[in-house]
Amino acid sequence: MRILHVETGMHLYGGARQVTWLVGGLADAGIESLLVCPEGSAIADGSFGVGVDVAAVPMGGDLDFGFVSRLSRQIQDYDPDLVHLHSRRGADWLGALAARRCRKPAVLTRRVTNPEPGWAVPVKYRLYERVITISRAIADGLLEVGVSEDKIRLVHSAVPAATAKPWSRQRFLEEFGLPPDVMVVGMAAQFIRRKGHDVLIRALPALRVTHPDLCFLLFGKGPLFGDVRRQVEAAYLDDRVTLAGFRDDFHEFVGCLDLLVHPALDEGLGVVLLEAAAAGVPVVATPVGGVPEIVREGENGVLVPPDDPVALAKAIHGLVDDPPARQAMGEAGREIVDQEFSIHAMVEGNLAVYREILD
Repeated sequence: MRILHVETGMHLYGGARQVTWLVGGLADAGIESLLVCPEGSAIADGSFGVGVDVAAVPMGGDLDFGFVSRLSRQIQDYDPDLVHLHSRRGADWLGALAARRCRKPAVLTRRVTNPEPGWAVPVKYRLYERVITISRAIADGLLEVGVSEDKIRLVHSAVPAATAKPWSRQRFLEEFGLPPDVMVVGMAAQFIRRKGHDVLIRALPALRVTHPDLCFLLFGKGPLFGDVRRQVEAAYLDDRVTLAGFRDDFHEFVGCLDLLVHPALDEGLGVVLLEAAAAGVPVVATPVGGVPEIVREGENGVLVPPDDPVALAKAIHGLVDDPPARQAMGEAGREIVDQEFSIHAMVEGNLAVYREILD
């Protein structure tokens, strides 16, 4: 079996990381892959080993209609059994048209809950043999706009088991300039509105009163990075809030956090939640999109209403003051990831879809 994958993200955010783990897992299972990605992208520089080839081509987004021809040439040269489209930007419509031009079946992985325009659904989803959703919430959204249930398959995202050699707590504190014996709350997300950074910033003044030594590390980058930095400075919180930038080694030290917060307003699933759970870190999050499929109230975390800084502060306060609860939730999180969100399960789920189509 030969699969041609299309991933158009420029950075190694959650979706692109899923693709790297998938093609690597497929190679281990004896499945050959060609990964088509943008020139200059982070994923283009990845080393995937035997069984995975990479083709970096020019990609200009949704209106780059020349991408149909460029991708068609890749499909014709590689002659895959199936084309798997992994991202929205420039891949879902244009990639499907290229696959159809070359008479190859196409599969789309949908990672977001954003509603589709009503006019697009009957046209767009006719182009795919199957649509793989990474959460039940995304699948339900597609059903609501009229995509046939027969076409939808649920395959959760996944993360590797926690790294065998995580950072020491001392190395972690030194890396980010934190004092010893401090409690650290982390947030890792793109700096875009739907991730809810402003909700966390609005929750911090109350926490500073009750827990003046609590430190916050915000990881990521994006268009609102400057806005969030100005909000932190305006609230005189810059002595306790560090904007640490994007870290591709986040999974190596996430276990050093005492707590992870994820006050998203919308979320397809949330790979960072899986990384935290795999490392035994309890989570405070919002019950939006696919988040409740990972974070189970009172089991491995706490769920609070979206856009509610008071509830967010209360939940953080409660867990910071309850070490036994944090430990129990961390252990439950590891078990949830091991049983339901392993790389092996994700690879086998995608393989089952391929075989269903090709058989």
